[in-house]
Amino acid sequence: ANVTVTDLEELQELLMVNIENNRHLVTGSVRAKVLKWGEDVTEFQPPPDYILMADCIYYEESLEPLLKTLKDLTGPDTCVLCCYEQRTMGKNPEIERKYFELLQMDFELEKIPLDEHDEEYRSEDIHIVNIHRKQT
Repeated sequence: ANVTVTDLEELQELLMVNIENNRHLVTGSVRAKVLKWGEDVTEFQPPPDYILMADCIYYEESLEPLLKTLKDLTGPDTCVLCCYEQRTMGKNPEIERKYFELLQMDFELEKIPLDEHDEEYRSEDIHIVNIHRKQT
């Protein structure tokens, strides 16, 4: 696959270290780019086939920028796999509920059952959701 890994500007150096440390595993291409949620995503077009999200649901102020970025990045055939740890402390349950409520305005969700998760890494508090744009 041709992969673009993204994070904020201040984490680009760490992304490059991770790419270098894993280059022997890469059979396609991998590059690191800055992506700040809520900002322009023109340089990431056309829409990718897949978007993999990990631990992105934790900060209430980031929900709307994250959802805007997902809407702007995805096309009708883009598959989004969202993996997150369910956190039960503080405002986390409320933030998670709000995220999925807002997400369902434009996307369809399918929770991947725990027995379909990788046996070595599965955990009751780790969830994976398959997300697609609603057909218009």
